[in-house]
Amino acid sequence: MAKLRIKWIKSDIGFSGDQKRTIRALGFHRLNGTVEKEDSPSVRGMITKVSHLVEVEIVNNATA
Repeated sequence: MAKLRIKWIKSDIGFSGDQKRTIRALGFHRLNGTVEKEDSPSVRGMITKVSHLVEVEIVNNATA
């Protein structure tokens, strides 16, 4: 299964509380942090909600 590398690139100051909670739920602690998550519909929905605050990269796992 593919993984997504998500980087938090813009501050959540001035945005709604649910967007701040979504950033925290994705696993971020500070700005410019990076997390890797499994690609799933729920994670994609969270990314869509805060797409203006993060950038996403698809990571190919070459584990065999």
